[in-house]
Amino acid sequence: MLLVAVVLGVVEGITEFLPISSTGHLILAGTVLKFEGKRAETFQIFIQLGAILAVVWEFRARLGRIVKGAVRGDGSREFGMKIVMAFVPVAVVGLGVHDYVTEHFFNPVSVSLALIVGAVLIFVVERFHPAARTHSAEAVSWAQALAIGAAQCLSLWPGFSRSAATILGGLSAGLDRRAAVEFSFFLAIPTMFAATTYDLAKNWHHLESGDFLWLSVAFGLSFVVAWGSIRWLLRYVSSHSFRIFAWYRLILGAAVLLLAR
Repeated sequence: MLLVAVVLGVVEGITEFLPISSTGHLILAGTVLKFEGKRAETFQIFIQLGAILAVVWEFRARLGRIVKGAVRGDGSREFGMKIVMAFVPVAVVGLGVHDYVTEHFFNPVSVSLALIVGAVLIFVVERFHPAARTHSAEAVSWAQALAIGAAQCLSLWPGFSRSAATILGGLSAGLDRRAAVEFSFFLAIPTMFAATTYDLAKNWHHLESGDFLWLSVAFGLSFVVAWGSIRWLLRYVSSHSFRIFAWYRLILGAAVLLLAR
């Protein structure tokens, strides 16, 4: 079980904020490790909290300003409200389709198809997205925030990637790459926290008493690796496109489809 905890913690940390789908990679990793079923799903859900904590830690100063702004009523409060508004579409749609998606789409074939479709969309958006007119996450307009929130609904398909959906939504709405990535990070906090707490409340009983040690290992690794991944991605997007992630998704998706035949 130590191997499972280490592998899943590292996989979650690396993939959560890159546009390659952490859920898809956790499903594939669980299949390889033969760690599947409701217990495995609950384990994977829990360790996402480590990645959420990494975002909170990385942006703690800016989050502090948002909280203070909510009290004082300054511009930071408006940015916080835009994040909340962007969260609403996936919350509403997710509640409606959650059980159906969990039952029918959490499998390697569905994940591989989502990886491939997401890759194609990355190529399309990179080629045709409008010129950037918004250069910081805090400068996102209400309309842009709503567009990104609507795009996030694509992430309900396991393997598509929440990060890919929101980053592509941001680029399509006129954000530059860094602003799109940063807004995606901020939006991850309410989205992932709501999703994980909802799932854990429903499925906590599937865990075994001995799992808490392994959960702690995976949680800690998820936090540390995710923090490094966040900092790397912020540097990377300053001078690179997202096409490398599209190629990776295409290769992985095609390989999984071939192996699943």
